[in-house]
Amino acid sequence: MSPRPEPSPLVRDAVEADLPAIVAIYNATIPGGMVTADTTPVSVESRVPWFRTHSPERRPIWVVEDERGSVCAWFSFSDFHPRPAYHPTAEISVYVAETHRRRGLANLLLQRALDHAPTLGLKALVGLIWAHNEPSLRLCAKHGFETWGHLPRVALLYGVERDLIIVGRRVAP
Repeated sequence: MSPRPEPSPLVRDAVEADLPAIVAIYNATIPGGMVTADTTPVSVESRVPWFRTHSPERRPIWVVEDERGSVCAWFSFSDFHPRPAYHPTAEISVYVAETHRRRGLANLLLQRALDHAPTLGLKALVGLIWAHNEPSLRLCAKHGFETWGHLPRVALLYGVERDLIIVGRRVAP
């Protein structure tokens, strides 16, 4: 008897009630120094204004629910820059709970973003990735992102100067 295939994860638009799970996943990445420039945990309250700048029609946040219905990953499109000429470009972010990594969730979310971006009026996507975050750089390269910028030693993270790589990709209409 062949094993049952795992059910496809549920990806849906985030709602404000998901914010505690989104923040928990985000905060869990801080101590590792691989993903974010934050060095101390953020609060749910501090992220409410960020959440409210997003909308499913323009700059969605998506969450992935596991088989128990718990949020285990999230993705966001954010304004790259507030000036109107930059509106066709969005910054992307993807975070996966430690317990759910290496299951293809980041890959799933990034491909969904590429497929969905034109419906949001986007022409380009950019990501800001630490140069030492090789897994994220590989993920983006797999999806056709290229290095669009290299900012050497622009951050001091836990006493170490870090380079920031800007990856980008045009999206098809």
